[in-house]
Amino acid sequence: MAKLEEVCCLQAHEEAAWCVAWNPTGTLLASCGTDKQVRIWAQEGDNWVCKSVLADAHTRTVRSLGWSPCGNYLASASFDATIAIWSKKGGEFECIATLEGHENEAKSVSWSCTGSLLATCSRDKSVWIWEVTDDEEFECASVLSVHTQDVKRVKWHPQKEILASCSYDDTIRMFREDNDDWCCFSTLKSHSSTVWSIAFDKTGSRLASCSDDKTVSIWQEYPPGNEEGIVTMDNDPAWKCVCTIGGYHSRAVYDIDWSHLTNDIVTACGDDTVRVFREECGCDKNQPSFSLVASLRKAHSQDVNSVMWNPAVEGMLASCSDDGTVKIWKLVNDIP
Repeated sequence: MAKLEEVCCLQAHEEAAWCVAWNPTGTLLASCGTDKQVRIWAQEGDNWVCKSVLADAHTRTVRSLGWSPCGNYLASASFDATIAIWSKKGGEFECIATLEGHENEAKSVSWSCTGSLLATCSRDKSVWIWEVTDDEEFECASVLSVHTQDVKRVKWHPQKEILASCSYDDTIRMFREDNDDWCCFSTLKSHSSTVWSIAFDKTGSRLASCSDDKTVSIWQEYPPGNEEGIVTMDNDPAWKCVCTIGGYHSRAVYDIDWSHLTNDIVTACGDDTVRVFREECGCDKNQPSFSLVASLRKAHSQDVNSVMWNPAVEGMLASCSDDGTVKIWKLVNDIP
């Protein structure tokens, strides 16, 4: 077993804190909340302190954050239906663009691995893909309206320009570019209720999803011509659910992240608990098993809304909650 040790607790937001996001080097942590603000945190000595407060760009709750791969830009999605783009190239954060077009609350943002594309999604059931130009302009490249309900999360593949989205309609959709437009090439179904969040592993050949049905699904990619004989269509890969992690969460699972350093999976749950799962050694990739290696009840005093592994520091993660706090944790292995 392992143990989650609290590094610090930050009184971050006046009301609910909705999202935490590490920059690519793991040196800055961004958080956002119902107070319409984005806060940037950094370590000074043994303490984590607020370095910047990004305000006045949104008129309603800030729901989601995403750093560009270069770390120079931060995108924030708000219930005011807009996405703000913040640049820190000059040292201080400055809002350089406001993206408009969604009809209702914007729920999530994600940058592609090259930084040349930004994806956003909304309660209006749509996924938008924006092209990022060299002169910091953002042009809408595609509006994808394949979900039938509120789209909760978008997430780019870590190595390819393939986009995943998940929705209140209980499905996950996979998108790729085709003849200068974007199309849905796969629909993933295993959950019986809202899919709240998704996360790729380091290779992008696996995807984890979490749901209002209290389970986590592990999906495996099968490329054309795969040795397992899984049927594929139109030279696109097939995605199959190869494992369901159930019986651990007592309420909805709101967020999930897959460490690209340790391969551990962390979940944020409505039962106020943070949990870490690890694939068992020697598993068949087509029938993997995952064990619960750490569980911290009352990690927060209310729902845990967001979790994210630090991309540069092994075993470090951040979480935030309806209680307004942001916490940083260290996973310590081999606890007797």
